[in-house]
Amino acid sequence: MCASLIVAIGAQNAFVLRQGLRSEHVGAIVLFCAAADLLFIAAGVAGLAQILRRLPILTTVLTLAGAGFIGCYGLYALGRALRPQSLIGVGGAAPLTLSAAITQVAAFTLLNPHVYLDTVLLMGSVGARQPDGQRLWFVAGAGIASAAWFSALGFGARRLSPVFALPRAWQILDSVIALIMFMLAGRLVQQAVKG
Repeated sequence: MCASLIVAIGAQNAFVLRQGLRSEHVGAIVLFCAAADLLFIAAGVAGLAQILRRLPILTTVLTLAGAGFIGCYGLYALGRALRPQSLIGVGGAAPLTLSAAITQVAAFTLLNPHVYLDTVLLMGSVGARQPDGQRLWFVAGAGIASAAWFSALGFGARRLSPVFALPRAWQILDSVIALIMFMLAGRLVQQAVKG
């Protein structure tokens, strides 16, 4: 269950893939993503899922904030795709510092309403229904699935680096990322309006 929710391409996964292709701070980003998932899953199993279910306005606020952030990142990716002349080195942009990379991945993680809906509410609810002795195993298994996925995505992206030696490949990737971000932002706004 954890793997099927994590593998869906979203803003966080697109960022991990992009940084993996650029070979920038991959270990720290993978560690942050896996640790955040583990923390959210454990919090959901421990009871945060019930609290969020009782505060629907918080879900709406998180959804709108996430839509705004994801939409802005989509514009940023589109800008990179439309300005191939600005390509600097591999990946088309100046390298990110470690703090900038962690700040961005934290924003993709913490401002993503699906983290709260899928990871905390859905997985937390399923984990909370497990017998007492099996909840810890549920959290551990979900954490392992998360760590395996982010490791494969971040470190496995290096195998694609020959393809991304060409600026055109980065333009295509950034165009696809922009399209995905715009679709996700639109879907989030729809969810918030339906609320």
